This record gives sequence, C-alpha cells and structure tokens, in this order.
Amino acid sequence: MIKLQPGEYAPQSGTYNVVDETGAHQYTVDMQKGEKMPPTQSSTYHYEMED
Repeated sequence: MIKLQPGEYAPQSGTYNVVDETGAHQYTVDMQKGEKMPPTQSSTYHYEMED
C-alpha cells in the first residue's frame, strides 16, 4: 500500500483514497503520475493507494 501526505508527488497515476486518522475512507482524488497531492480537509488525513 502506498501512503502519501499532502504536498508529496504521486508515484503513479490512479485514484487515491483520502483516509482519516481512524483509517476511515473520506473521499477520493484522481491523480496523474508526478502531480503534487493536494491539501486535505484535515491535517490528520493522508492519501492511500493499493499497489
């Protein structure tokens, strides 16, 4: 599993899940490889993508 923070660059194109501090899925974003991950709605959220 790929875990990223806002501001990091997407290592591959695809749909990334935004996950909160409890591990619950909040929403998704579609990213292209090399794009910078956007800010999330909370500083405790991060991005995940199954690899």
